[in-house]
Amino acid sequence: MTIGELIQNYRKEQGLTQKEFADQAFIERSSIAKVETGERPAPKGLITQVARSFDDPRLYLAAQEEVTGGAITPWLDNVDLHRASVLFKTVEEMKEVLELTNAVPISKTVDQLTEADRQVMKRLLMETVEAITALTHFAAVLCKEYSFSWFATWKEHRADLKAKKYMK
Repeated sequence: MTIGELIQNYRKEQGLTQKEFADQAFIERSSIAKVETGERPAPKGLITQVARSFDDPRLYLAAQEEVTGGAITPWLDNVDLHRASVLFKTVEEMKEVLELTNAVPISKTVDQLTEADRQVMKRLLMETVEAITALTHFAAVLCKEYSFSWFATWKEHRADLKAKKYMK
């Protein structure tokens, strides 16, 4: 999905006209129209500006996807995102990671791994990424359902990490 399609879908879901959307995002309406129709590519930073304006997890993930070229949690748009469903899936994914940690030869160095060890390690990696995706969606659903700010949540988390001296 292009950024224009994402913006158009999001705007319509919110029940906003292009003008209302543009006003809230501090962008010219004509720019939004051209990006939505694909007449012009989204300028660099547009999705970040839109994400900040609307403080919506899906938009922040789209901004991350744009910057990383897809090396980040994708927004799952074809799954049940009810809070209970997401919670159950998240627990399931975390259990799969925990179960694999018992089988993975984590004490071996890379040159000590057999091909079978590498396969187990790869399964653990993929299950970990799936758990990250589930956890990200669970956090997003909690923010949306209970009116927590995605941005403020991550800002508070960063402050906590800095206080613990995990980052500078």
